[in-house]
Amino acid sequence: MSRIAAKFGGTSVASSAQIRKVKDIVDADPRRRVVVVSAPGKREAKEAKITDLLYLCQELAAAPADFSSTFQMVRERFLGIESELAVDAGIAVELDALYEELKQGVSRDFVASRGEYLNAKIIAKFLDAEFVDPCENIFILGDGLVEASTYEKLRQRLGVESQRYVIPGFYGRGPDGELKTFSRGGSDISGAIAARAIDAICYENWTDVSGLLMADPRIVQDPKPMLEVTYRELRELSYLGASVLHDEATLPVREVGIPIHIKNTNAPEHRGTRIVSKLGEEAEADSAIAGIAGKKQFAMVCIEKTLMNKQVGFTHRLLELFRDRGISIEHVPSSIDGINVIVDQEHLKGQADDLMEEIRLSLKPDKVTLVSDLALIAIVGEGMNHSIGISAKVFTALAEAQVNVRLINQGASEVNIIVGVSPADFEKAVNALYSAFIPTQRQAIPSPPLG
Repeated sequence: MSRIAAKFGGTSVASSAQIRKVKDIVDADPRRRVVVVSAPGKREAKEAKITDLLYLCQELAAAPADFSSTFQMVRERFLGIESELAVDAGIAVELDALYEELKQGVSRDFVASRGEYLNAKIIAKFLDAEFVDPCENIFILGDGLVEASTYEKLRQRLGVESQRYVIPGFYGRGPDGELKTFSRGGSDISGAIAARAIDAICYENWTDVSGLLMADPRIVQDPKPMLEVTYRELRELSYLGASVLHDEATLPVREVGIPIHIKNTNAPEHRGTRIVSKLGEEAEADSAIAGIAGKKQFAMVCIEKTLMNKQVGFTHRLLELFRDRGISIEHVPSSIDGINVIVDQEHLKGQADDLMEEIRLSLKPDKVTLVSDLALIAIVGEGMNHSIGISAKVFTALAEAQVNVRLINQGASEVNIIVGVSPADFEKAVNALYSAFIPTQRQAIPSPPLG
């Protein structure tokens, strides 16, 4: 039987009511055999996070100071969930043991993992599933990446296709044999690892939003979710600030072509967003884009020199000056007698004047100027390289909104068009571009059928 790995985030497992929704979702598709869960999230804005409470317990214990009242909040939360779900997962015994471990002294990683561990114990019991300990099956290297042997080890552990399994997210075993948490991506990485280990037909990532959005909701009112986006497009959108899954959380499944499906636990009927390796032929052939992203706080160093193209190594020497100062370069648009270097404005702080002087002395340009406060906006879509009229639509939309374009950059891959505008025009430009492209929203391929 083909299987699906389903990861449920903190808001999806924040209470007994939410966990009942998880059960309904898992029961609705017999292929959902591997479930990865986070620690309980906040039920309301003012509520303290479970992990933060556990950290506080550790700090007080190390002082040493009494942490019993803080730990009591953790205890009440988990015992309340267990009681409301009418299961006996042995959580009282687990909490007693954790209290003693905190008194004796434990690592920060161990403390951080206990919210996932305890929640998974309860949810496994409620789903009539087998609990799988990541410390025995997921191995994390010193740099935080996954050790290759993990996939085969976990594949064997999850080998019974008819069995349902629950795995706590966020941690595994480090090179020293001790418990280690993922530094970035958290439980999302755990879900991707599980999906790859079982050769899943899909990795479902359940959260509290109905997919990834085509634009920033702080700028565009009620932007539509992306129905389908490629991993490559996602990287481009993420680069300019779009809120997406962390790179390391997609890597395990991206490498082997397993699609990710972002879904809403509170609205499971919504189509959500599918992240795929390659668009279907129909989606690739149309002129729809995946999304729009952008951010401010860029700067541009503009160098002009007649016959620059005849000077072998000119660009190399220019970029070396940035490298020697530890300044990462974002884009390098150029013309026959000019080259512009775009960087994060923050990286120039305290050294812009010295850099400009080095460029004058080393390269002797006709002119060198610094453009501060530049906003970049990316219009991203795999099909743009063979769709007529995309650029025209971009610049018509900006012209009609009376936005002055200060920079245009489109790479050879043609997966995006980047325009630079004044920060004062940023929000207006994003809204104009969204309005221009939303009528042709890309459609998604159907989800795998039941069976």
